[in-house]
Amino acid sequence: MTTKTELSLKTLIHGEWNVSESGKSVEISSPHNGETIGQVPSLSQEELDASIKKTADAQSAWAEKSIQERGEILKKWAEILEERKEEIGESIMLEVAKKRSSAVSEVSRTAEYIRYTVEEAFRLDGSVKRGDGFKGGNPNKIGLAEKTPRGTILAIGPFNYPVNLSASKIAPALMQGNSVIFKPATQGAISGIKLIEALIDAGLPSDLVTVATGRGSVIGDFLVQHPEVDMITFTGGTATGRHIADLSSMIPLVLELGGKDPAIVLEDADLDKAAKEIVAGAYSYSGQRCTAIKRVLVQNEKADELVQKITDQVEGISVGMPEDDATVTPLINDKSADYVQSLIDDAKEKGATVVTGDKREGNLLYPTLLDHVTPDMKIAWEEPFGPVLPIIRVSDSEEAIRLANESDYGLQASVFSTDMDKAIGIAQKLEVGTVQLNAKTERGPDHFPFLGVKGSGLGVQGIRESLESVVRDKVTVINM
Repeated sequence: MTTKTELSLKTLIHGEWNVSESGKSVEISSPHNGETIGQVPSLSQEELDASIKKTADAQSAWAEKSIQERGEILKKWAEILEERKEEIGESIMLEVAKKRSSAVSEVSRTAEYIRYTVEEAFRLDGSVKRGDGFKGGNPNKIGLAEKTPRGTILAIGPFNYPVNLSASKIAPALMQGNSVIFKPATQGAISGIKLIEALIDAGLPSDLVTVATGRGSVIGDFLVQHPEVDMITFTGGTATGRHIADLSSMIPLVLELGGKDPAIVLEDADLDKAAKEIVAGAYSYSGQRCTAIKRVLVQNEKADELVQKITDQVEGISVGMPEDDATVTPLINDKSADYVQSLIDDAKEKGATVVTGDKREGNLLYPTLLDHVTPDMKIAWEEPFGPVLPIIRVSDSEEAIRLANESDYGLQASVFSTDMDKAIGIAQKLEVGTVQLNAKTERGPDHFPFLGVKGSGLGVQGIRESLESVVRDKVTVINM
């Protein structure tokens, strides 16, 4: 459903809601029906430069406010998001084709994230060190080690969670006394603007945030290299993350990138539970999640039985439009659908078996299960970001570990076994940020540390970890 109020949105620039000075805009169309649902300003580098300087200048006054004052504004933000969850959820659904219930749930989860962030920030303190704690040190020296804001944080959000993963960058930054440059994903910018509208309505000084709407190809490098940026936090593809790392100089980074999360299924696993968890982990939101299960490594002895159980689950997945609350909906664009289809076609040409799926209607790909996938196939290594799951049969757990670790990615992994000692032993050998034992790969609960290694990221997220990432140490030495 398209409403007139969504057709032409303003962005937050120079501390005011406005359009681009050039009058240029980016048209946002719904992935599942192609209808235009809104237009957002396409900002120039010159406009952004002036706004970023104003945002950076506003930071010091914000940092001087008490943490309680900052917390009250953020708690009000969470309250407003809850009040507007249906409206904002509708925008998420239309903009990124996420099923309605998940879109609304994303807004509620975001409100809870903000509330926890506020409370956790109250518990973060500095420390006091005595000089004579080190041999030969002067007992008359007292060191006050405090945390101080980094300054201005560039927060770059993804399309797949345009509200939750954006707020998970913005809330810690503001709570710790920073100002923010927010670059929403182009497909996700409407939802991102509504997120910030709620924040300003909660009482945040409007010049503390610049919302940099426009094409990443036009303004992305400019933002990353801007001299007022003191830290960058980014969620998105690995190639873009590496590009950001190459461009940034002496700037702290937190990068949440792609994954090729394996589910390792041992011969003693509970196959019913494994199948249920794998299907939920692989196909929810059409597989467009960095933490989606993207390959199954199963021991030969149990492969046939597991494949049948997974097939039974896959064939029960709802496929359709997000308004109908379908699990598998159209992918974000035709380019993404073409890429996923190319991986399926490559696997088929090289001998993989299509167990179910391999049906396409525009950018709607039906959930596909591929068996007898081998390491020479692209789908064994590349991240599809779509509803396709390859089954790779292995001779033993050592082969599974080797194939898991040969990936360029290292986000998460699942291990399914009824022998917990064995499962933990395997978990310790996997080169990933998180291992889930007898459960699907997923982010959260949000206060858990969240990280990737290798091509899956840099730095650590999680509420406490995110709060700590946007501050630096500052030491004052008292000489008595």
